[in-house]
Amino acid sequence: MPRSIPQTTKIILEPHQIIVRPLVTEKGMHRSTRNNAYAFEVHRLATKADVRRAVEELFNVVVLKVHTQNRKGKPRRTKFRSSITGDWKKAVVTLDSEHRISFF
Repeated sequence: MPRSIPQTTKIILEPHQIIVRPLVTEKGMHRSTRNNAYAFEVHRLATKADVRRAVEELFNVVVLKVHTQNRKGKPRRTKFRSSITGDWKKAVVTLDSEHRISFF
């Protein structure tokens, strides 16, 4: 689908539906300490504006930037069967310097 056509849906997601889970990885922890940026797995239909609104409401912080990525599923194999994990969407949220999110 061309980017010039706006993609609109009639689905209105609640903040707890938009943020699926935080991504707690080594790279994510490095980003959070150095750049004050946090990674989340988000709903595939969520836009950058939806992610910004959800993070601000759920964690009571000020969001500066939101970057999103559509991630492809990976092939997995168990004995004689092979399958592919599902596609998912990742959002990296940069916060204002005076705000933090504590996952632990």
